[in-house]
Amino acid sequence: MSRVTVAVAQPEAAATLGEALGKTVDAAQEAASRGAQLVVFPEAWLPGYPIWLDVCRDVALWDHAPVKDVFARYSANCVVVGGSETQRLAALALELSLTIVIGVSERVTAGPGNGTLYNTLLTFTPDGRLANHHRKLVPTYTERMVWGPGDATGLRAVETPCGRVGGLICWEHWMPLARQALHDSGEAIHVAVWPTAHENHQLASRHYAFEGRCFVIAAGSIMRASALPPELERHPGKAPSDAAWVMRGGSAIIAPNGSYLVGPIFEEAALLVSEIDLDDVRREQMTLDVSGHYARPDVFDFSVRRNQTA
Repeated sequence: MSRVTVAVAQPEAAATLGEALGKTVDAAQEAASRGAQLVVFPEAWLPGYPIWLDVCRDVALWDHAPVKDVFARYSANCVVVGGSETQRLAALALELSLTIVIGVSERVTAGPGNGTLYNTLLTFTPDGRLANHHRKLVPTYTERMVWGPGDATGLRAVETPCGRVGGLICWEHWMPLARQALHDSGEAIHVAVWPTAHENHQLASRHYAFEGRCFVIAAGSIMRASALPPELERHPGKAPSDAAWVMRGGSAIIAPNGSYLVGPIFEEAALLVSEIDLDDVRREQMTLDVSGHYARPDVFDFSVRRNQTA
């Protein structure tokens, strides 16, 4: 099958895990009704990206009660892989014959790492299986207050009815070796999830498509300042009013030559859908193939050590 239809969902961020899961079901159903075989959701979409780390004051203060309250509430709303939320997502993928790639904030509840949160990307295939489980290798800057460092277990593309699908999370797109690991795994479609895909994130997503000679689905969230935790004081310059956008979206679908097929779309809820021709991947590899005729294995050695941290 050369031609497939893909979608990226950009709903407005939800207040709770239950509400976010409901929006996920609605968007997946709409994507399927529009012929999509793959649908993508943004970074930490379940239960929502902790943008308060960057737009609120005093989040780094030691023993600061309001931040501890916000973190406790956030942790309680995070996803347990293997729990009821991921079971629902697997059933949804099976029910709709969809591949679903979704960013979650994951909470570990047993064994090594018990209680740790991870910034995670999950891939569910239409047979109702969790096909890939990738934890962000290095939480970016303020994110380290919330999430632990991930591992390379899911640093790969997996087979789906839409071709081989892989993904990276946010600033992993500026880690050259992480990119090479994904390129070497033979992606046809790459999922690039962001909290919000502003200009630099657009550049990184388009560069990834051009470098990897693959389709890129870039996913960003939208959220207004009114949805920030009420316990925390906002930075006026970053959230001047309740109506101000603190996450602006920017979701897009990008071709293997780096050109936009759909989007980017900012500051509105949207479901972006496009038919793509997977043969374009092979066509573009004629001029550049960083895992093939441009790889020079006689000059470079590269390997990935895969381990599970929790």
